[in-house]
Amino acid sequence: MKKYYIYILLACLALAACKKLDQKPESSATKDAVFGTENGLKLYTNSFYGMDFLPKNSTSQDAMSDYLAVKSVPDFIREGGFAANNSSGWTWRDLRNINYFIENCKNPAVPAAVRNNYLGIARYFRAYFYMEKVKRFGDVPWIGKPLNIDDPALNAGRDKRELVMDSVLADINFACANISNTNDASRTTITKWVAYAFKSRLCLFEGTFRKYHTDLSLSATAGKWLEDAASAADEIIKKGGYSLNTAGGPGVSYRQVFTSNTPMANEVLQAAVADINLGVLNEANWWWTSGTYGAKASFTRTFINTYLKLDGTPYTNDAAYKTMLFKDEVKNRDLRLKQTIRLGDYKRISSGQQVPAPPVFSYTFTGYQPIKWTLDDIYFDAGALNTNAISLFRYAEVLLNYAEAKAELGTLSDADWALTVGALRARAGITGGLTTKPTVADPYLVTNYFPGISDATLLEIRRERGIELSLEGLRFADLLRWKRGPLMEQEWNGFYVPTLNTPMDLNEDGILDVAFYQGTRPSPAVSGVTYVDVSANIGAAVNSQLLKNGSSGELTWMKEIPRKWNERNYYYPIPLADLQKNPNLKQNKGWE
Repeated sequence: MKKYYIYILLACLALAACKKLDQKPESSATKDAVFGTENGLKLYTNSFYGMDFLPKNSTSQDAMSDYLAVKSVPDFIREGGFAANNSSGWTWRDLRNINYFIENCKNPAVPAAVRNNYLGIARYFRAYFYMEKVKRFGDVPWIGKPLNIDDPALNAGRDKRELVMDSVLADINFACANISNTNDASRTTITKWVAYAFKSRLCLFEGTFRKYHTDLSLSATAGKWLEDAASAADEIIKKGGYSLNTAGGPGVSYRQVFTSNTPMANEVLQAAVADINLGVLNEANWWWTSGTYGAKASFTRTFINTYLKLDGTPYTNDAAYKTMLFKDEVKNRDLRLKQTIRLGDYKRISSGQQVPAPPVFSYTFTGYQPIKWTLDDIYFDAGALNTNAISLFRYAEVLLNYAEAKAELGTLSDADWALTVGALRARAGITGGLTTKPTVADPYLVTNYFPGISDATLLEIRRERGIELSLEGLRFADLLRWKRGPLMEQEWNGFYVPTLNTPMDLNEDGILDVAFYQGTRPSPAVSGVTYVDVSANIGAAVNSQLLKNGSSGELTWMKEIPRKWNERNYYYPIPLADLQKNPNLKQNKGWE
């Protein structure tokens, strides 16, 4: 796939400049030119921003998650759909490039502090590389130097998770201590605060993974990782100078972060930016609004139900919530909902004119159609044309990392709650429960998401994380670390339909939008209405779009294809070809 994202424009040039390093790294002339000047170090480390292990399309990475229904069941969670010969990701070339820099960045012609700054950047990227490998495969070989083709380490087995993650922690600690830049106005490069943000993310992952995956026998070490996650986040909170974007008020300030062409500097620590002059654009609109290109991803009703009411109480406390119509269920809710999906007064721009834009059933299976990353002008729908900056690290995540780590440790105070979850909810227009921790566990969250969690505070932090960070590419990793993979089997359900053959006005603009029928399409058809067939079969084919109770109920999607989460799915298998080259690696359990 063509890469539409960049971290810095200079990286494109630096990649070309550093090709010589791949071709003949032994050349002393090349080494002196690169490692003997600060500019050489800068050019080399700029090349890291384009490496393959970094996220290239974070706007669509949640396509495999529990809260999105998509047009086809991912092979990874389809019974019999995935095996070692389908797997990928066991690639190491980028690591050699990083290790080569780390080994050779020692020329005394460059001051030590300058060298350490660029070493910090390199070790940041090595930590990121290994974090991705550990998340995907579990135990992996730790390689801390560039290897030659005859090095016996190439045929070694995998190292234990503890060794690898301790090495990752050493790398990110060095990065935090030595990266000198604290304020990149463009928000596109690795700064000290980006390093701390990544440290909080990776330490939270590792701490909770060890806590909930008791089969690793590492639970006793989880607390130290959680403490490191909290302290890294606290460093940013106290010294970074960041804040939540509140410009424009609670009805727009959340979505501004995701649709602005320029990163919102108060909240965004790092972003992938577009440059229309260089043709470096992203495909968010194309992916989220195309009936053919993207996954037609739509939120499930089970997840939408987790959005609180504006007074801070659970929406599901309402006894009638199960049969509430779409037009009613979206009212008086957390204002992030209207900034995340099409509802109510949402409008698009066509030929310079605003037009009402209810959910469109050629794009959505559930009725909950995302808008978080899309630009409102339909011009951007036709291809990779988007100019909005894609945030990679933002202050909201830092706050949530801090809150969750402290809650897991049992040390979260009311002041901590107000600083983190309270602030995020206040930005979303919520008025209640902002200053003190909750004391009553929401039974909806316990029943539908976290049956093993009774701590009301931890439940609410997980609710908040799902809502605030939705569609930002973090959900699947959250399910892995919480050991809640079975949520991937959750029903793909949509809004409630009370009866067949009755057109519905989804946004209350006086224009009927959609009707559901079985068998013969109603005639005469109402102008402007999309008719959706929810018959059990359409011709000889099984119909994937149904109503739960047959002629009424929640929409359901693709029930005929079961999704299955097995214990082995917490890791991917090592690709078969790589295992055949090096049998010492040994396959992950369950994928043999």
